[in-house]
Amino acid sequence: MYSSKLATLKSFKQVRSSGVAVQLSNNRNIQLAEVGKLETPKLQGKYETGQLILHRVFGYRGVILFPWLARVYDRDVPSKKEGTEDGKFNSVSKEVKSRTHTFYQVLIDQRDCPYIRAQTEAVTFLGNHESSRSLYAIPGLDYVAHEDILPYSTNEKAALQHELFDKFLAYHQERDPPFIAQETLRAWQKKNHPWLELSDVHKETTENIRVTVIPFYMGCRESQTTSVYWWRYCIRLENLGDMSVQLRERHWRIFSLSGTLETVRGRGVVGQEPVLSKTLPAFQYSSHVSLQAPSGHMWGTFRMEREDGYAFDCRIPPFSLESKTEDPPTPNAES
Repeated sequence: MYSSKLATLKSFKQVRSSGVAVQLSNNRNIQLAEVGKLETPKLQGKYETGQLILHRVFGYRGVILFPWLARVYDRDVPSKKEGTEDGKFNSVSKEVKSRTHTFYQVLIDQRDCPYIRAQTEAVTFLGNHESSRSLYAIPGLDYVAHEDILPYSTNEKAALQHELFDKFLAYHQERDPPFIAQETLRAWQKKNHPWLELSDVHKETTENIRVTVIPFYMGCRESQTTSVYWWRYCIRLENLGDMSVQLRERHWRIFSLSGTLETVRGRGVVGQEPVLSKTLPAFQYSSHVSLQAPSGHMWGTFRMEREDGYAFDCRIPPFSLESKTEDPPTPNAES
């Protein structure tokens, strides 16, 4: 079903500690090719623009464009009320409080896109021209959490294959990392930040299946009689257990501020029923939703089937759909 091209963490252990390798697939023959030197992941501080990375879960090569500071709502972390005098907590609040966390806008190596279990168009938006009815897509972009970054370095000037790599970044041998932002990247970031902005991340785990949802506002289409607001949502499923699990069905509830409540059921997601196994534990996809109101909520479940036949509903954490009437703040980017 899925043929892995890139080295996983297990593959890294098979090569020398000074080198990073990717798996190159030629028909059924797989060989390792060294692409650079693995660096120590940062426990403190942020990675800089131009840092080459491997994705810890999906294994693809990429380069960091700029960071975002997001609010993470993790329903697996209980929000505890004030404790009693003996130090024990007498109750747990149902309110989910957010924690700030750094994510990165990453450009994906196009050589790796066909082999990763994630949709790589990543960013879509309507554009800010009222006369335009087009849907714009920016290929090969992803949002990566700080802990999923594996930094590496290389001496190659053309370290990454992507149509925007040379337009956004310039090679400077004396700099570390040696790729620095060009003015075109800063201008592109300023122009498109309403559609790129990552602000809220929602997480919840059911039966060892963790679901992460990131909603993005895409824009509004207005006519003489109606206004239609569009959002994209990116969903990542990850199997934290030992047994393989397959996604069979989806069940969504979509509430609009206009007062409507819609139910959506269907087989699989984006035409697939992905298997989450020990060796291939994660799957990521994006979809879109529209409302005739400036805000709403979504929540739901995925029907999962374990390899031993046990079936269960995996909760999708509820998340808000909020439009943006004013210019949002610029990303937490470094010049």
